[in-house]
Amino acid sequence: MAKTTDGADGGNLKPETRLVVAGRDSAEFHGFVNPPVYHASTVLYPNAADLVAHRARYQYGRRGTPTSEALENTIRAIEGPLCAGVSLLPSGAAAISTALLSVVAAGDHILITDSVYRPTRVFADSILARLGVETTYYDPLVGGDIAGLIRGNTRAVFVEAPGSQSFEMQDVPAIAQAAHARGAVVLMDNTWATPLYFNAFAHGVDLSIQAGTKYIGGHSDIMFGTVSANAATWPKLKETVGTLGLCAGPDDIYLALRGLRTMAVRLERHQRAGLAVARWLQQRPQVLRVLHPALEDDPGHAIWKRDFKGASGLFSVILRPAPEKAVHALLDTLQLFGLGYSWGGYESLAIPFDCAPYRTATTWAPGGPALRLHIGLEDLGDLISDLERGFAAYARAL
Repeated sequence: MAKTTDGADGGNLKPETRLVVAGRDSAEFHGFVNPPVYHASTVLYPNAADLVAHRARYQYGRRGTPTSEALENTIRAIEGPLCAGVSLLPSGAAAISTALLSVVAAGDHILITDSVYRPTRVFADSILARLGVETTYYDPLVGGDIAGLIRGNTRAVFVEAPGSQSFEMQDVPAIAQAAHARGAVVLMDNTWATPLYFNAFAHGVDLSIQAGTKYIGGHSDIMFGTVSANAATWPKLKETVGTLGLCAGPDDIYLALRGLRTMAVRLERHQRAGLAVARWLQQRPQVLRVLHPALEDDPGHAIWKRDFKGASGLFSVILRPAPEKAVHALLDTLQLFGLGYSWGGYESLAIPFDCAPYRTATTWAPGGPALRLHIGLEDLGDLISDLERGFAAYARAL
């Protein structure tokens, strides 16, 4: 009978095993493998003295339950020994905004990669600007030269590797070293790789963020986010989450925990199929190039190979110049690739995109229409056949 309540295993278990055993205490729950779903607000204390002193393992539903504790401990176990704590939030965007709020104050300056997930940029340009926090966007390929952008009041550097949609690989260790030398903390959106394929803390990150909506949940049925913190940033993150009154719902927490147990198996399948489709696309005459750091000829491949243990199923493809009607014909013909935002679920998805209107530190000029693909868990041959139908419609519309 597996019994692990804090993710501690002496460092001997592989991450794939920790995903299965961490955060479980079947003895506490009458032998059942999974913890129950606690729908809770009020916690009753046994006496007045304990009530006044707040002496209780759980004090209020928003502050944690056995369900949330199980998930937090499991995420801590795969983040590694440098992770001091995990906060669960109601969405990936909420996780990003809360993490940033935990490290900045009025008058601060922050650096954010120009390739960042767009809602991160929107939050910085609206809420943070209104609170008196200044943001500078930087070239994701800057590496250690980011030191030249750090000011006396630069409080944080936000990285995302690979970049959202455009898939530039950042040299996270070099950026972290430069940031720490000047007293700035490093936040990272690690949704693409997850802690299984990129150990954020071991590479110098202080706050590791995931949109649990994606690969943690894995089934396109929850909105969820996580922020993992090291010892230096955990107290302030915990305080910020509590003071803002943020918490994830118990059913979403349970579904995230259920999804997390199989994430290693799903990611392996996403990676294998994603690379196969990416290599197939490289041979298509309609394709200008494929943006996928695990491909040997990708500009970011060396960094990916050095720092990452794997890749997920998300990447982009640049088509040769063509009218919009041809791109729409391709997308509208697809039957297995859904047309919708988000990713990380079991289904394949496709969207067109254009980074040019909101890039400020770099220029997005890919040379043709851009599509982002998420390769799901369908049969590989079926997915390629679906894409072949799409390209046939694309050619007819030219």
